[in-house]
Amino acid sequence: MIIAQQKPLKEIFEMAKNFKRLLIVGCDGCTSIIQVGGEKQAQVLKSLLEMERRLKGKKKLTIEASSILRQCDRDIASTSLRSSVKDYPAVISLACGVGVQTLAEQFPDKIIIPAVDTKFIGMHDTEAGKFYEMCRACGDCILFETGGICPITRCAKSLLNGPCGGQAKGKCEVGEGKNDCAWILIYNRLKERNKLDLFTKFRLPRDYRVSEHPRELGGEPEEKEEKA
Repeated sequence: MIIAQQKPLKEIFEMAKNFKRLLIVGCDGCTSIIQVGGEKQAQVLKSLLEMERRLKGKKKLTIEASSILRQCDRDIASTSLRSSVKDYPAVISLACGVGVQTLAEQFPDKIIIPAVDTKFIGMHDTEAGKFYEMCRACGDCILFETGGICPITRCAKSLLNGPCGGQAKGKCEVGEGKNDCAWILIYNRLKERNKLDLFTKFRLPRDYRVSEHPRELGGEPEEKEEKA
């Protein structure tokens, strides 16, 4: 999932300070799952904004908080917010960067304020309370060859053909030896599965054309069948 973190309140307050009417919109997608941007968080932020205005002795703030299914979906965002967004000059989004940009595109006459920093695509370890970066969406997945461990993301140097000389006792030199060397993990995983032939496979340098920005996917026209 997309991993995100709420911005510092001071930063959110600063971006919202010139608006007397605000709509806070949560997202029931990724940010809700990790308890950063759902309806509950939208309501909490609403209360904090109201409190901040009162403490500063400013005029009463008119604010509404809600949440929609997915902010990254144009149709859902437009349909869900069309009736309510018209009453507010600014919208505070609790979605990832994609959701913020979707709202900005769908409602070009509104100021969209991002309340969340998008970090990475990762895994959530609920027991440890941590998030781990697992994928960079590089567009050329080789996880079948590497035992389900991504060298592009988990190797600090994104190496494609085994560990460098900087690993020692299975630890990476980057990060002061705190992180496991991705290629040692890959070796051990492939060994367990009797797939070490994949470890010795030579991989050509990455073709970065597959991850040029901005990327698009889908929407290709259907091929018409030729009449006999």
